This record gives sequence, structure tokens and C-alpha cells, in this order.
Amino acid sequence: MFSFRSVATKLARSVLSAVSPKPKAPTPTNSSSMADTLSPEPKSQEANGASKISTTVDNPSDNVSATSKQNGSKNQVQRNRVRAQTTKDRREYAKRKRQERSQEEPRERKPRTDTDEPRKPKRKVALLLGFCGTGFQGMQVNPNARTIEGELFKALVKAGAVSEENADDQSKVQFQRAARTDKGVHAAGQVVSLKMIIEDPEVLSKINEYLPEQIRAWGFVRVIRSFNSKTMCDSRIYEYLLPTYVLMDPSEANKEMARSLGFSERRVRESSAEDMAVKRAYRAPQERLQFVRDALAKYVGTHDFRNFTVTRGCTESNSKRFIHSFTASDPMIIRGGEWISLKVKGQSFMLHQIRKMVGLVVLMARAGAPLSLIDALFNGPRVNVPKAPGLGLLLEQPVFDSYNRKAASQRKDASSDLVTFEPYLKEIEGFKQKYIYDAIVDTEMADGVFDWWVQSTEVYPEPFTFVNTEGTIPDDAVVTPGREHAWQVQMREMHAAEKAKNQASESSDDEEQSAKED
Repeated sequence: MFSFRSVATKLARSVLSAVSPKPKAPTPTNSSSMADTLSPEPKSQEANGASKISTTVDNPSDNVSATSKQNGSKNQVQRNRVRAQTTKDRREYAKRKRQERSQEEPRERKPRTDTDEPRKPKRKVALLLGFCGTGFQGMQVNPNARTIEGELFKALVKAGAVSEENADDQSKVQFQRAARTDKGVHAAGQVVSLKMIIEDPEVLSKINEYLPEQIRAWGFVRVIRSFNSKTMCDSRIYEYLLPTYVLMDPSEANKEMARSLGFSERRVRESSAEDMAVKRAYRAPQERLQFVRDALAKYVGTHDFRNFTVTRGCTESNSKRFIHSFTASDPMIIRGGEWISLKVKGQSFMLHQIRKMVGLVVLMARAGAPLSLIDALFNGPRVNVPKAPGLGLLLEQPVFDSYNRKAASQRKDASSDLVTFEPYLKEIEGFKQKYIYDAIVDTEMADGVFDWWVQSTEVYPEPFTFVNTEGTIPDDAVVTPGREHAWQVQMREMHAAEKAKNQASESSDDEEQSAKED
């Protein structure tokens, strides 16, 4: 049955709800009249201490406006600070933001002249790349440094794939990379997304013409406008090329040095040519290779990898990662030395995570540590896990399975729109052998990077006492904020001395160069 009193009551409650986050609507009694319910001076006030509220049936919007003024800027601050949760409130929020933007002065565009080139249409693409990272300061563009992105963007501009107007800022073409690679790290497959001018059928060959030989553009595919190579990447596959001689038993001479000499008196000795010949002739026995495979398999699944990255900013809540697979290939002989290829596929990786996972497995194989040690590090205290050299690491390819499935389902013939390296596998394999594998092996043979690293873990074993045959983590290996072990102090002092020595050497070289120029 229609009741004007009930309608008035609901209206009063809705008005109160609009002006207060926690309204306490007045409840009419049987003896109350309509005038009591909608009284200009209600008997109760809001719980938040707001001023008295005046409402009428004829024009409730006027009362809402008056109440908002009385409440001052408090409600406005709350409205701006917290976005509403309901669909209706989100729409109102978006509408309000559009109105605010419409009242702003429009940005002034640079006036075009008759000499300006006509604007060419840009299309969102996924550009597929490969590169050897030797000689570059990483992937990401960096002022005053030679980077992969810096060389790529210059080539895109010269090839006409990016206009001169956008040459000064990558964000103008929505440039984004699928994965970041650090200094010296290679990529057989990498994807960057951007808005590119693709009307020239020869644009790909022109891009490669302006790129250094160690950077190649394999191809590009049209993608949706919202495509982002970082956020739409399901997983990433990395490869680590490892010489098997690092799995040899530890050197007795280095063990004796660590026992008999103080921290600052020890030195990593460069291996002689005869020693390196013995190491390169080493062939890992099957049981040791199987141990490596079993240890890598322990990483598969979702785990807390806080012991496998830098300490700063890493917590239990943000250090969980999912690893799809981690495998080791059969040994292969490259220039007389035996190498194995380790491949890991994961959703994402933290800084140094892969290098630390590899470094731990190498030390475990050398020390005869049990596989249970890996489980202990997932759940145990913070320790200093050894980091394998960056030399052997390369990005195999980012994977876009979810995007490709969606693209295939929405188009009858979507093969040209799939973000995949399948059409270029033969070219990629040849490039990897010639530029990446050769660069890794050349550097190792010239500088003995892996040999120096594995010897340093023997000469300075104090941080790695948790890698033992019992699989226990001793107290002197636990890294605790605010507390330093003696080995931490000694290592910091040693690194500071080396840094000062290197800076002095560089300064001396600069002075000599200046004297020659004068």
C-alpha cells in the first residue's frame, strides 16, 4: 500500500547517506508526523560531528549543496583521496575527472610549417630482436652510456620507422621492453613494443642496415593498441652457458691458503696455462651432471626466493616466484672445452635470481651438499648465496601464450598477428652460435672469468659455510640487519681498498693521457 510517510523517510535517509560516510537516519515512531520526520532541526546529529542538516521534500538537492558547504573541504578531501568502490561511484568519479580536465587549458601544440614532413600513420607493433651484450651497458637506455636501446632507437629514426619529432623521447612512441638485461648480458630473443611507421615494405631491412652487426631485428607483428610487451608477457626463458670444469672438486692449495692466511693476505691466483688446459680437458661424470639436474628441479614451483636476490627492498610478501622448468642439456664440446646449457622458464625473475640459483648449485656439486639445502634456503634465514658470473647468462625469449591464444580466437587467420619467434628460429640459432656463444667462450678463454669466480669462493669461503655436507646453516653464515660478522667487515674493507686502488690507477692513466695530448 502506498505510504507518503515511507517515501519521505527513504528520501531523508538517501539525503543523509549522500552527505555523510556513516549516516544515522532518524527513525520515526507511530506518533511522529511527516513534519517530525523531515524537521528542519532534527533531534539527532551525525556521528562524525557534522552541523545540523536541513532537508525539504520539494528540493532536496539544495539541502545537499548547503550541507556540503557546512562540512567544508573534509568530504572533498575524502572523495579525492579514496576512489569509490561501486560501479556507479566509479562512473561518477570518472565523469568528475573528465569535467576537471575539460576546464584545464589545452596544451599548446608546436605549430607545423610548410617545411615539416607530413605526419605518417603509426601502428602498434611487437618488434622481435636479438643481440650480443658484449660492449654494452645493458639493455635500457642510459645517458652517456652505450646501450642496446640507444642503438636501436637511433636505427629506428634513421630507417624512418620513428619520426624525427619523436626521436628525443621513447615514451612518445610508447616504447616498452619485455625484459631488462644487465651489462654484458645477451638476448637471442627479445621483444619491444612501440608505435612504429610501417608503410615502407623495406623498413625491416633498413633498420638492420643501421644497426651494429651484433644487434638484429628478426621481424615485427601488428598488435592491439593496448599491447605492452612487459605486462602481457606470460613468462621468460633464460639460458645459462656453463663450463663443466667449475664442477670439479675444490683446490687443496686454495683450501690451505684459506686456513693459514688472514683475510687480507689471501689472493686469488691466476691459473697457469697448464692448469687451464687440465680444466678444459675435464669431462663431468654422469653422476655429477645428474646431481645438477636434480638440484635445478628443486627450484620448480612457487617458492620464496628472498635468499636469491639483493637484500634491499626484498620481503617475504614480494619475493615469491613461480618457476615452470629448469633443465640442463647434455654436454657439448666448444673449442676443446665441455659446456652445458641450463634453461629456466619462469613468470618473472628478481635481480640476480638466476645467477644465484646457478651459483648455489655449482657450489653444492663441488662440496657434496645435500639437495635438502635448497629447501632450507627457501624457508630459512638470510644468507649470502654466491652469484655466478653474468657472462654465461642470456635471454632465450619472452613468451606471450595468453595474448596469442586470444589473438587466434578473435581472428580467422591470425598467424601473422602472433608474437612468436617460430618463423626466425633458424636465423636465431645461427646468430646465437656466431655472436653469443662465441663471445662467451672468447671472453672465458681470454680472461678466465669462471675460473676466477670459482677460485674466489675457495679462497674466501667464510660467507658460504652453509654449503656443507650436513646441509645445516651455521650462525656465522646468517646475515642479520644491524649485526656484522668479522668476514663481512673484512670483505667490505677489502672491496673499499680495491676500489680506491682502481680509482687511483684510472686517475694516473688520465694524467698520462693528458700529458701526451699536451
